[in-house]
This record gives sequence, C-alpha cells and structure tokens, in this order.
Amino acid sequence: MQAVNLLPRDDPNRRTKTNVPVVVGVAGAVLTTVLVGMMYMSASGTVHDRQQELDSARAELAVVPPPVQQSSAQAALAAEQKARVGALSTVMSTRVAWDRVLREVTLVLPQDVWLVSLSGSSTPATTGVPSGLVIDGYTYSVDGVARVLSRLQLVPDLSDVQLTSSASSQVGTQTVVEFKVVANIRQPGGAPS
Repeated sequence: MQAVNLLPRDDPNRRTKTNVPVVVGVAGAVLTTVLVGMMYMSASGTVHDRQQELDSARAELAVVPPPVQQSSAQAALAAEQKARVGALSTVMSTRVAWDRVLREVTLVLPQDVWLVSLSGSSTPATTGVPSGLVIDGYTYSVDGVARVLSRLQLVPDLSDVQLTSSASSQVGTQTVVEFKVVANIRQPGGAPS
C-alpha cells in the first residue's frame, strides 16, 4: 500500500481569504469586553471609597453623645432668664444718664444763680406740663432768671424748658428773685419723657 498525502500543497502565491466581518466582530467583542471590565473596576473602586466614607461617618456619629433632654426645671429657668433679659433690655432702653444731665445743668448755670432744690423723674409726664426736672432757685434779677431759662434750653438732654413761677422777695438788705423752672428729660433715642 502506498501512502497518499491528502494535504494541499503549500503554495506561496496562494492567498488565504480572511473573513473580514468575523475579524471585526471578534475585535469589537474583545474591545467591548475590555471597556466594560474597566468601567466595572472603576465603579467598583468608587463604590468601595464611598462605602469607607459612609462607615467612617457612621463611626463619628456613634461617638457623638445624644442630645440631652431638657428637664422642666431647666425649661422654666430658661424662660425666666429670657423674661429677665427682656425686662432689663426694656429698662436699659429708657435709662436716663442722670450724671450727664446734672453735669450739663451745672455747666450752664450762671454764676449769680443758686439752687434751693432740684428734683428729677425719668417717668413720662401724664399732663401737658413738663415734670422730668424741677429746679427751684434764686438770683439777683429778672435778667438772671431769663439767662437761666435760655441756658437750660441749650442742654441737649432737656426739652420743653418752662418758667412756672417767679417772685421778688427781700432777703436781709438784698432783693432777690425766687424762680421755679420745669423741663422734660429726653429719653434715649431723642423722645422727651
């Protein structure tokens, strides 16, 4: 028996036909698989990082103590403190700086005037007559009384300065004029009391 070679001969001139659609399909499938794998790995890494952030945030939250529930005594104390702060704010907003008012009055009084009494009130007058500051005093003439009135009107903390009475009298050998002046005290913010 004789051997028979059934294989085709190698022909260098012979070209093999390649099936282009199959090659393109296989390359596309390989490329798609690689892209999907890369996207999966990237997303998996992002999810892992976010999970670690979430776990660390939960651990920090677990360390924070829960808020303390306010007892009824603490709530009552807080309400009382708020009421006191409100009352203090109200009082301080209507406070009259008496030291400043008295200093300004003493700076404008003429040399020939002396006071018998000076009284003040920071409560607003209920009648039309000023009553915040009442000054009783003496001077040597009616001109002195006029100077007192004009100078008291220069005091920024006083308003509605009025002469309520004046009378001449004899003290020893000297004639003097007794006077009474009333004025309102301006509240903080410019409103007269």
